Amino acid sequence: MPSGRSAIAPRLLVALWLLASLDNVASGRKLAELCQSHAAYQWLCGDVAVNYHTLNDFRVGHDQALDELFTQVLGKLMHAGLVKVERICQDGLRVRASAGSSSFKSKEKLGRCLQEAKAHLADLSRLRDESPARGLEDIEGRKMRQAEDRIRRINAALEACQEITERKQREDDVKKRQRPALASTTDADARRMKMADGGFRPAYNVQIASDPESRAIVGIQVTNRGGDALLLTPMRQEVHRRTGKRPVEQVADGGYVSLDNVNQATGENVTLYLPVPPAHHKDQDRFAPRAKDSEAVTKWRIRMGQAPAKEIYKQRTRTSETINADLRT
Repeated sequence: MPSGRSAIAPRLLVALWLLASLDNVASGRKLAELCQSHAAYQWLCGDVAVNYHTLNDFRVGHDQALDELFTQVLGKLMHAGLVKVERICQDGLRVRASAGSSSFKSKEKLGRCLQEAKAHLADLSRLRDESPARGLEDIEGRKMRQAEDRIRRINAALEACQEITERKQREDDVKKRQRPALASTTDADARRMKMADGGFRPAYNVQIASDPESRAIVGIQVTNRGGDALLLTPMRQEVHRRTGKRPVEQVADGGYVSLDNVNQATGENVTLYLPVPPAHHKDQDRFAPRAKDSEAVTKWRIRMGQAPAKEIYKQRTRTSETINADLRT
């Protein structure tokens, strides 16, 4: 009999994951347990049995549909006047990747690992062909799939090494260009980043934009870039893609400060509220224009020294910081 549509409605799975997110539950196994023991989750499920495989497969396999659902909900909130995008607050959150530090290897070591993995796969193929026992064939088949998966991950790491090397060549810092490119055989997309405690670990940089009035998230992006300075413009584009509107003001912390950002935002008729870095000399006013400043940078310095801009910048703390704290919890 051909398989039909799943007995579990997508709206039920969405509702379960939404309720789980409110309860700070991110594990499919934990959510499946709640469906068996918690009255609210039991009420949602009714007589439908839900297992953790179904929950995890739905979340991973329908990421594009869930992304579009987020955009639809955001549109409804904006239409009702509950969310605005005229001013957005942006901040980054480092999220630990599921990869160990020891999984990061250089291109040379990855090449040796690839040779060893291919030799191992060839041995497994020979053993499976020679094996007369069905049970042994199944065992060797699983080992072959594992070996093939390892080869795939090593190849992905080699491609990541090449990408990192090419990006390093564009760096102005000579020391950074000389450091060997490293990529993980567990998660090739992960990068070693400086975390909140000052240590370096495999992670992703999750960028979040929010409406300071409603504290609603209006844009989200995940990147493996450790620095934030190049991520202001992409977030404005992301917010426009989701909402159809372009923000006219953008608030962010000192990690996003660069004169190029100020000039580019001004060219797009966007006002940036970024803190002005301290002056090099104690007797120098950080808000005073410099001789080499462009008109946009001069206006930014003067603007951030005035009381209205300082009040606007305070919104970042009570929006982005609290949203990040909620997500960490």
